[in-house]
Amino acid sequence: MITRRGYPGQVTPPIPVLLSSSSVYPEATPAAFEVAASLGYDGVEVMVWTDSVSQDPAALRGLSAHYDVPVLAIHAPCLLVTQRVWSPDPWERLRRAAVLAEELGAPTVVVHPPFAWQRDYARAFVEGLGRLGRQHPDVRFAVENMYPLRMGKREFVPYAPHWDPTAVGYDAYTLDLSHCAAAKMDGRDLLAAMGDRMAHLHLGDGTGKATDEHLVPGRGTQPCAEVLTALATLPAGTCQVSLEVNTRKAGSRAQREADLAESLAYARKYLASSPVTTP
Repeated sequence: MITRRGYPGQVTPPIPVLLSSSSVYPEATPAAFEVAASLGYDGVEVMVWTDSVSQDPAALRGLSAHYDVPVLAIHAPCLLVTQRVWSPDPWERLRRAAVLAEELGAPTVVVHPPFAWQRDYARAFVEGLGRLGRQHPDVRFAVENMYPLRMGKREFVPYAPHWDPTAVGYDAYTLDLSHCAAAKMDGRDLLAAMGDRMAHLHLGDGTGKATDEHLVPGRGTQPCAEVLTALATLPAGTCQVSLEVNTRKAGSRAQREADLAESLAYARKYLASSPVTTP
């Protein structure tokens, strides 16, 4: 077990299971803390977006204390709809995400590769990310795998240098299984490519459609169980698992919670199927 930074006396499991605040959308950030506490998640991954609470360290600290649920990861504002959150400058957004993580005691910042049209940002991304890592040594910038866009038989890659971060090489990675499905890639192959730099798992599922589905794990075709079992063999403190599940079509809070409870049970079942090693 690992003592939580900023939470004296509290502990997280060797591989904590987090609830991404995106999983309660269209409900706002506070709902993620309420649901995480109700269902027994180990922590929250805050998706920084246009919701002002997601950007506010004091508000997030208050929610964390009220619900006794730590913030263990920050998802930097990298989406199309968050390109002006905090600043139009992508480097400033990453810097602010790192500062937010430090203030909340979260060890991980999830970041997407640059969009292809962000040419200057893309050219400097590898070097700049390394520089930020040195400036914020308590934070891991875990670069997430994305996916190409498909239109009929045509394929368009909207990311640079690549949608697959292992094609470039970074100090830490986020493996997103729903994105693997959209890319028609087996998550086990990408996990192997990430190796000991695997830091964060976005657990969701997909069926191989061109869209990013983020299904409840086990409802698609990705090898979610096998990936979780493999993660359970990693040294304690190496990796986090964050449920990133699309519940937008849930007809009620009860249905949303049922999907997220099923997701949590699935994660814990397969994480427990292989012993976690200690350093």
